[in-house]
Amino acid sequence: MTAGSTGARGASGGGGEAAERVLVVVPTYNEAENLPAIVDRVRRALPEVELLVVDDASPDGTGAIADRLAAADPSVHVLHRPGKRGLGSAYVAGFGWARERGFDVVVEMDADGSHAPEQLPSLLSALRSADVVLGSRWVPGGKVENWPLRRMLLSRGANLYTRLVLGMPVRDATGGFRAYRMPVLDKIDIASVASQGYCFQVDLAWRAHREGLRVVEVPITFTDRQRGASKMSSSIVREALWRVTRWGVQARGRALRRAGERLLGRGRG
Repeated sequence: MTAGSTGARGASGGGGEAAERVLVVVPTYNEAENLPAIVDRVRRALPEVELLVVDDASPDGTGAIADRLAAADPSVHVLHRPGKRGLGSAYVAGFGWARERGFDVVVEMDADGSHAPEQLPSLLSALRSADVVLGSRWVPGGKVENWPLRRMLLSRGANLYTRLVLGMPVRDATGGFRAYRMPVLDKIDIASVASQGYCFQVDLAWRAHREGLRVVEVPITFTDRQRGASKMSSSIVREALWRVTRWGVQARGRALRRAGERLLGRGRG
């Protein structure tokens, strides 16, 4: 896994090749204040991509706003879900929607303005020679703006713990601004992912790493939301701690079994 970007074929094509179809998936729950601006910024940053809003029956009317945006722009789509089912579930639903409609690339992006749509070209450029691109706050060039010290320490600590426990050379496994090639999601069996919250992001990065896929990190600027309430909770943190620890124990158990089998094989030989 490396940090940075390299180039071959991009989302908008080149050298006579057909353009790749890119879908930006934006889960929403009570993001009425933020959604119109985010959609506008995505459309300005990359007019050729399409955008899917996955709304979990937001009581503040986000879904109705999304419908109005879609009615005004055929590149904007809406997937309504009957209730709040969690971030991971929303992305799985969005990825399935993209697969059914023949998209080549899917992008994860928050609706609250913390991920800058203007940095989408950087992610897609890096995807030219990668399977997965992670927008990273913690590689050289990445940064965080307007975060309290507590959140900064929590994020850095969580990512350090993840690297140590899983042995995965990713500096920002919990970030939610990333791009995947569609075949990757089939390879890592996205339908079987049950984790939610920030653990969902770790889960997908961990699966890609275990499959030997090329995962690249590119620096991004993460800006804390200005409007609306954060979805971070203690239950999200507990889930991530428990799952990452379990995955690490399982990985070490598999490694020990393989080592034991090799020793037994030599003994018999």
